[in-house]
Amino acid sequence: MQISDYTYDDRFLPLNRAEMQQKGWEQADFVYIIGDAYVDHPSFGHAIISRMLELYGYKVAIISQPDWKDVSSIDIYGKPRLGFLVSGGNMDSMVNHYSVSKKRRATDAYTPGGEMGKRPDYATIVYCNLIRRKYKNVPIIIGGIEASLRRLAHYDYWSNKLKHSVLVDSQADILIYGMGEHAIIEIAEALDSGIDVHDITYVDGTVYRSKTMPDAKYALVLPDYEALCEDKLNYARSFKIQYDNTDHFTAKTLVEKYNDHLFIVQNRPAAPLTEAEMDRVYSLDYTRTYHPSYESMGGVPAISEVKFSLVSNRGCFGGCSFCALTFHQGRMLQTRSHKSIIQEAEKMVWDPEFKGYIHDVGGPTANFRIKACDKQLTHGVCANRQCLFPKPCPNLKVDHSDYMELLRKLRELPNVKKVFIRSGIRFDYLMADSDDSFFYELCKYHISGQLKVAPEHVSDNVLKRMGKPENSVFKSFCEKYKHINEQLGMKQYMVPYLMSSHPGSTMKDAVKLAEYLRDLGYMPEQVQDFYPTPSTMSTCMYYTGVDPRTMEKVYVPTSPHEKAMQRALIQYRNPKNYDLVYEALTITKRTDLIGFDKKCLIRPRQDAEKNRYGTGGKISQNLTNSKKSNINHKKTIRNVHKKKKK
Repeated sequence: MQISDYTYDDRFLPLNRAEMQQKGWEQADFVYIIGDAYVDHPSFGHAIISRMLELYGYKVAIISQPDWKDVSSIDIYGKPRLGFLVSGGNMDSMVNHYSVSKKRRATDAYTPGGEMGKRPDYATIVYCNLIRRKYKNVPIIIGGIEASLRRLAHYDYWSNKLKHSVLVDSQADILIYGMGEHAIIEIAEALDSGIDVHDITYVDGTVYRSKTMPDAKYALVLPDYEALCEDKLNYARSFKIQYDNTDHFTAKTLVEKYNDHLFIVQNRPAAPLTEAEMDRVYSLDYTRTYHPSYESMGGVPAISEVKFSLVSNRGCFGGCSFCALTFHQGRMLQTRSHKSIIQEAEKMVWDPEFKGYIHDVGGPTANFRIKACDKQLTHGVCANRQCLFPKPCPNLKVDHSDYMELLRKLRELPNVKKVFIRSGIRFDYLMADSDDSFFYELCKYHISGQLKVAPEHVSDNVLKRMGKPENSVFKSFCEKYKHINEQLGMKQYMVPYLMSSHPGSTMKDAVKLAEYLRDLGYMPEQVQDFYPTPSTMSTCMYYTGVDPRTMEKVYVPTSPHEKAMQRALIQYRNPKNYDLVYEALTITKRTDLIGFDKKCLIRPRQDAEKNRYGTGGKISQNLTNSKKSNINHKKTIRNVHKKKKK
């Protein structure tokens, strides 16, 4: 696409050679290849990294979603002065492409017009190999969520095997893991000063390839790749070591051997950003929207979720087993100042498209605004202890006052009608607060009729593997939520997020969850089936069959049919799920739940087949009769009008 095809805006970084020439550049310092559309908004990793480099005086040119079958697609700017940067996108490309059932998704929210298929599978590897076909010796630095979570040997769900570190297969020189602001500037300055890329081995938050084993005095040696492939338990042991070394203060250098001449070395994580550093990152000159060339294609769908949202924190000390945040952002909470957030909001509220609603104020967990304890400021997080699981740590600081004050300030801004919280409330942290002030304000001001929370399951056996609190905590939360709404005179509901087939979940646990939903009178429209994504504790359980924290054996539902039954039980009222639910109840010897009693989940098979409506047949039949009645009523009215005209 030529500049003449759209209105050029020189606030954006170059997306093609014509735009680079418009800026008067002869050569870019870095060429940044990304798997997403170019969106200059701080919710997109490529926007933060490119704007940080720009702040330090470097020229960055963007290549978005190049044609991976054509080597010339990565050469539109020629050779960069310092190197190539590569990111697969805001999501792992395999998660972006495939559902948990490994079916191809229909749309891609990070591509113009939502079009699917504009990036390859394993995008980071493919893009790097494309560069190496053209440029043998130019430095390649990879980053983003895909690289970060595949930085060492990892289980790959889509190929169902253990894969190398992405550094091995991509032929890249350096991998930046985590958020990357510190590391990218340190690497850029090293390259700019003439240091060879192979000598940049000292940067925190990076992984590199080495031909020799680092000094064992300063490193922990993981089981080598061959040993990982030979015995899954070795992978579980390796993962536990990695999990215990995700904190900047306490982590050691990790080494993974591939052969006598190839070692993958992971330096300790980068230091958490200070409040001032966080403020600076979010104060950069973002346009806060997608590149204008995408307008004719329908824009980039992903922007709608974040354009009127505010990031207030990073990191999460929640420690959910199925979440990769521990490996990517870390457990140390990092926050922005009120001043920084308010300044961003003041720009937002005057946007012509702003309708008065701030969609979210949060981060990985919205109601985390302070570090978990004072000890973390000097000693980091505990390696063998969680802040909230299985019970809140006695040293945990529980305080919502700062978050509450921030929300009050945002509510007072001009043009603001409502400030929502959508990024998730950690209900056990809220219940640990002896002051209910925030709970009342949450219900009164920050919910749009429904509060979405994530208990994930009701069986304590499963919750234990998930790293979530016991079900009794969620029950208490529900009771308090109901009580507060009654006191406020508000009719608001709760939408629980639930997960099926997580490691540890037996068929009996799945039936227990179905009974809970029956008693709640709620059937979720969507169900989250456990998705084994790279570098999570739960994925390690899925692959190895043991909990790496204790090395205890864990029951893992892996067969597609059993996973389908567990999923169907959560939506047992759906007639399409009848056969699966019937089979599940038969297998678990819970046929007492098949019948006409109000405690039953489904009707007997003969009756279900007779009326073809399954559970809730009378309701469905009544709805059908109602529709027929409405149709007949409309026909009668039309006939009356016809007679009047005659």
